[in-house]
Amino acid sequence: MSITAIIFVLLLLAAYSYFIKRQKVYALYRTQSIKKSKIKQTLPKYFGYVAALWSLVPALLVLIVIQIIDEPLVKSSLADYIQSEKIVIGDAADDFDLYMNEIKNMSIDELESADPEKIKVFNQYQKFQSISNYAMTIIVLAMAILMTAFGMKKVKINTPARVIFEKFIEIILLLAASIAVLTTVGIVLSVLFESIRFFGEIPFTDFMFGLEWSPQTAIRSDQVGSSSAFGAVPLFVGTMLISLVALFIAVPLGLMSAIFLSEYASSRFRSIAKPVLEILAGIPTVVYGFFAALTVAPFIRDLGESLGMSVASESALAAGLVMGIMIIPFVSSLSDDVLSAVPTAMREGSLGLGATQSETIVKVLIPAALPGIVGGVLLAASRAIGETMIVVMAAGLAANLTVNPLQAVTTVTVQIVTLLTGDQEFDSAKTLAAFALGLMLFVTTLILNVIALHVVRKYREEYE
Repeated sequence: MSITAIIFVLLLLAAYSYFIKRQKVYALYRTQSIKKSKIKQTLPKYFGYVAALWSLVPALLVLIVIQIIDEPLVKSSLADYIQSEKIVIGDAADDFDLYMNEIKNMSIDELESADPEKIKVFNQYQKFQSISNYAMTIIVLAMAILMTAFGMKKVKINTPARVIFEKFIEIILLLAASIAVLTTVGIVLSVLFESIRFFGEIPFTDFMFGLEWSPQTAIRSDQVGSSSAFGAVPLFVGTMLISLVALFIAVPLGLMSAIFLSEYASSRFRSIAKPVLEILAGIPTVVYGFFAALTVAPFIRDLGESLGMSVASESALAAGLVMGIMIIPFVSSLSDDVLSAVPTAMREGSLGLGATQSETIVKVLIPAALPGIVGGVLLAASRAIGETMIVVMAAGLAANLTVNPLQAVTTVTVQIVTLLTGDQEFDSAKTLAAFALGLMLFVTTLILNVIALHVVRKYREEYE
């Protein structure tokens, strides 16, 4: 039986436990003895929930454990079989893993042309898989039936069913929060460990303060590209340059759009304009990349040439302009929400003292909503720093150290993609450099979040 079928049967048993136990409690509540007793009554559905949990959760845990140990057991059994049959597949462990992958992925056409020994191993593998699947089905269903009967007997009228169910929900929420935290910790540690390996080969100072980025390496010292350079300053400068151009576009337009929608626009116009504006956030970045490469970049180049300026066909300005358009909704939507959330009493008090609407916006509303506005701006900045596709298509891959937005530059994210594209050796400095760049991005985002928290705490105390 497949895993999907097993889970379906478990859900049916859980539903059976729920309805039967709930109906039994309903029947007990209707009896005269229960009505006259001093037992604190709980809604019958909670007894059904607890009975269903007894039926479902232990069987699911057993299923998960079996799935974890199934592959190693089958692999070990097949290794013993291969050894007993004296089938030669290679001496190294990697050879056996490769052989196992070939066996698991063999198709019918490959079986017709395979050698007899491999066919024999494949048939034995299928046999082990069948035995494992059969055993898993029996064990899980037996556990489910046993725990269904146990739950029906265990859950009685004096069982604190609601407390047990809410405790179970609390545990589920705790596990969800723990998974999120542990995932973050795992990501950070994996990037950190690989970055430490990189800095073991390339000095940290050369990486952070080097002015040349050329990660191409060679197998032999006499080959072209053997003298690699991992100075990340051009990448940092290019990332900041494009992000600043984007923010110079997004912040004024987004903030002014939010002010207009919140304070000047009618409710009908707002209901139409705000969703249309937020559509910009849903357009795929590759579409923005096409727009930047085919429309914006040629327009900037032709305009620059008409003014006698030298403009690269791929420029930071083109990428920054289009990226700024893309992140306008991040600033506009959040700023609009926080401006609308400012208490009406503050508006009316300012207007009542004789201030104009524009003075009220500048001197009352924006300072009151500043934490949310700063949060939206920093969210937009993080989005701009992490953007890849627009930069690839509009700004190019050249790691030029320049602050001229009319020249081609590249960013950290683009280089990470470039370094990890194709078959790579994860013991070379070229590939490990991607993790060091990722660590720098993480640190940058962390600093932006710290700044946002500082601003929020400082100004929230002032206006509460």
